[in-house]
Amino acid sequence: MKAYIFPGQGAQFPGMGLDLYEGYDQAQQRFEEANDILGFPITDVMFEGTPEDLKQTKVTQPAIFLHSVIMSEVMGDAFKPDMVAGHSLGEFSALVANKTLGFEDGLKLVAQRAIAMQRACEAQESTMAAVLGLDDAIVEKICLDTEGIVVPANYNCPGQLVISGELKAVSTACDKMKEAGAKRALMLPVGGAFHSPLMEPARAELADAIEGVSFTTPICPVYQNVPTTAILDPEEIKANMIAQLTAPVKWTQSVENMLKDGARTFIEVGPGKVLQGLVRKIDNTAEFDVALS
Repeated sequence: MKAYIFPGQGAQFPGMGLDLYEGYDQAQQRFEEANDILGFPITDVMFEGTPEDLKQTKVTQPAIFLHSVIMSEVMGDAFKPDMVAGHSLGEFSALVANKTLGFEDGLKLVAQRAIAMQRACEAQESTMAAVLGLDDAIVEKICLDTEGIVVPANYNCPGQLVISGELKAVSTACDKMKEAGAKRALMLPVGGAFHSPLMEPARAELADAIEGVSFTTPICPVYQNVPTTAILDPEEIKANMIAQLTAPVKWTQSVENMLKDGARTFIEVGPGKVLQGLVRKIDNTAEFDVALS
C-alpha cells in the first residue's frame, strides 16, 4: 500500500516550485490562481526570494502548501494514495490531495492559519526546542514538572521530540532535559510556541474559518496529527483540524499506525525529504518512492 506524506513548515527553500511552474501548464495555472486568491504574487517570493523572504509567516505556509498540492496534481493518474498524512501544516496539503478540501478553500484556510498563528506569537514571548536522545516519557514528565507553560509539541520520531511554550519555561525544561541525559536540548529559531496552549487565540480564530468550509468524504483515509488513526468522516476530520493548533503533532504514532494498517511505500509530496528521514527512523524497513521523476 502507498502512503503519501506532506511536509510542514521548515521545508521551504529559495526557488521552490519553479520547476513545476516551468514544466507543467497545469501547475502554472494553479500558481497564477493562487496569486489571485492570496492577493499578492507569492510566486515571486517562492521563485526569486531569499531564505529570509521565505520565512515570512504569510509566505512560508502557503508556499509549502502550494508546492505540495500542485505537485500531487501534476502527478495525474500516478497519484493513487491508499492513505495520506501531513506533518502539522502538511495536513492541509494532504486534505486537498485526498479531495476532502477544495484547492481554494484549502489555500484560504492555510493563509488564515498563518496570520492567526503570527498574531498569537506576537501576543506573548514564546518558543520551541528540540530534544534529542531522551525517552518520550521522560520528556513528558519534565514538561509536566516544570513551572509555567511547556508541553510536548512534535513527536517526530523515537528520540526526537520538540517541546513548546513560554520562553522561560522552555529554557528551564531544556536544562532539566540535559541533566536527565538528553544528547541535545536546543532552542529553535521559530516565531512562537506552535502546538501549545499559547496557540489558543489562533485555534479559536481558525475554528470559525474551518466551520465555514465544506469538508467532503475523501478518496482515502487521512492519518491526522491529533488522533493518529485512519479517518474518513468529514466532520471528524474538521474537528481534528480545529484541535490541531493547540495539540501535539503525533507524527511517530501516525506513521506507526499507517505501517500497522499496511503502508509499505512512503512517497513525500512537497519540498525536501525531511519526512522520509523521520519515517526511516521510525521503521528502517519502510520503502520509499519519488513523487516526480
